[in-house]
Amino acid sequence: MVKENYIEILTDIQKIKSFNSQELKNIIDDYPYFQSARALYLKALKDQKSFRHNNELKITAAYTLDRSVLFNFITSEIFSTATADKEINSNIDTEEIVSEEVKTPKQKIEQELEIGKPFTFTKNESYSFNQWLQLSSSTTPAPKERNEKELQEDIINKFIANNPKISRIDKNAVPNNKPNKVDKEPTLMTETLARIYLEQKKYDSAIKAYEILSLKYPEKNSFFADQIKKIRNLQNIK
Repeated sequence: MVKENYIEILTDIQKIKSFNSQELKNIIDDYPYFQSARALYLKALKDQKSFRHNNELKITAAYTLDRSVLFNFITSEIFSTATADKEINSNIDTEEIVSEEVKTPKQKIEQELEIGKPFTFTKNESYSFNQWLQLSSSTTPAPKERNEKELQEDIINKFIANNPKISRIDKNAVPNNKPNKVDKEPTLMTETLARIYLEQKKYDSAIKAYEILSLKYPEKNSFFADQIKKIRNLQNIK
């Protein structure tokens, strides 16, 4: 891509539709820390409804110095505007086009649940955005399995190290009958976050998310119940 074309896209981002996204991909391959090029490539993938978008979002965030700037960009009206025309992009991979006849039951359910479809965050979904980055950037290795004897020894050692003491009960103390604080997560739950759990194959968490959403938005109960049913069907497919 020549410099003039790149400047043209920066001036009017809607012109990105007339360029092959592979050109932007070539730029970031050569200059991985070129943040504006990564943002434009992310926009191109979203316009194409590419399955690569969600993973590229994670990568773009890793290369972005200030993720709040990235969040503001991807939730802006310019970024979120859907492609008006229905032209076929010349660089769509054939692996993305799967005919209805050859789809497996699992693939059909995943399509109905929109697994692989680009996320669309809104201004009030910074929590979901951060959750997506945390879930998708987790590189912590799985802990080594330990036998029951080792676990019991750990419990005993911790008990001894803490040297616990039983304090006397104050007869004049007023009993605390206040209910425990309710977890704030339900108030922050969004449909995007539920989809994030699906992308991560955290099906139990996704079901819990839709149950919370059904309480928050009773008018959409039938939709959320249908989503839960599909997830459980997906879990049963081996």
